[in-house]
Amino acid sequence: MTRGENRNRERNRNRDEDDDDNATAQRTPSWSTVPTGRAPGDNGPADGADEVAPVAVPADELVEIAARVLATAGSPEPAARAVGSSLVESDLVGHDSHGVRRLVPYVDAVHSGMIDPSADPVLRRRHRATAVVDGRRGFGQLAARLAVTEARQLADEYGVGVVTIGNCNHIGRLGEYVQLLAEAGMVGLAFCNINPTVAPYGGRERRLGTNPFAWSAPRAEGRPPVVVDFATSAIAEGKLALSLARRERVGTGLLVDADGRGSTDPHDFYTGGALLPFGQHKGYGLSVMIEIVGGLLSGAGVSSLPGYDNTNGTVLVAVDIGTFLPVAEFRTRSEGFCRLLGDTAPAVDGDPGPDGVLVPGEKEALTRAARISDGVPLAPSTWRELAELPGGPELPGTSVPHPRSRAEGAAPSSQEDRR
Repeated sequence: MTRGENRNRERNRNRDEDDDDNATAQRTPSWSTVPTGRAPGDNGPADGADEVAPVAVPADELVEIAARVLATAGSPEPAARAVGSSLVESDLVGHDSHGVRRLVPYVDAVHSGMIDPSADPVLRRRHRATAVVDGRRGFGQLAARLAVTEARQLADEYGVGVVTIGNCNHIGRLGEYVQLLAEAGMVGLAFCNINPTVAPYGGRERRLGTNPFAWSAPRAEGRPPVVVDFATSAIAEGKLALSLARRERVGTGLLVDADGRGSTDPHDFYTGGALLPFGQHKGYGLSVMIEIVGGLLSGAGVSSLPGYDNTNGTVLVAVDIGTFLPVAEFRTRSEGFCRLLGDTAPAVDGDPGPDGVLVPGEKEALTRAARISDGVPLAPSTWRELAELPGGPELPGTSVPHPRSRAEGAAPSSQEDRR
């Protein structure tokens, strides 16, 4: 029996032993951004935001830190830099839940044997307009990048490309991969299932993953593509963990405690509660389809049933626009619609913010520009956690260089090959 088979058998045996605990969800999610070595309650109940100012770190400095941490954990330098750049890109566009704070659970997963830091993904097979990528239990970002490449090539040849990813650890921010397809003049679609943390509509036990969904389409050349990227839960677990770290409460309708009562305290989720689906039955229905299609086509399995392998069961779709109409015409008409949306008068009782009505993807582009200039703001607790990792910053609270400009070596843009 191979080491991988032994590891899977041990993981399945541990999961079977935990079945009773799973009934009341008394364990921290496998990909939780709350460090597994710390009890979820260590932060105390959410009773107000942390008054300590965030640490602003230049993007290129943060890439170096992330790459060094991953290399110290056993990843080859090119792979460590690719994964680190992906995490920092999430921070740059404002999705801090999928940024460098993920390094803590990633290193934990390496130590537990869940992630093989030296594994490279491989293409297992192609059949007509489809392909199967095997992540080989390495970093999910590497498998997703290979899937993007395959999907593009298939779409060029057949008009559409569908790629599944199996044996795939945490994939990071789905929007990154569909954005790459949109920047190449294609429509991109992606979804994946993940370990159960969400109660079905009308229930209180964990039966579904947060099961993210992403969709993209190009606009005019030089404009950020339209990118929709969201969890099918009312709040992503990573964002809940951020609120926990900041000692903030969250809105109503996002989670229930262990007794099934509505709660605004993130701590209640980590002590046996569950997230809720967004949009009640609508988000629930979408999540069910992602569980079935993403989990089964990828080979990962349905997350709440026996046989689930605790990975991200991912499906990625690329559509060649030119198969249906000229790409230039699509871009022109897409851009016209986006401009019409941006010119919409605000609702009387609404608060669109200083930028008015935004098209999906524009907020991320604005945030990225600001953070390239001013640095990536990290909560002091996140900075301390990074400092505790082998290869991390030297000391908690260590001062960092003043943010440098893009010309002086900030993190590469999503249009560049960050690998």
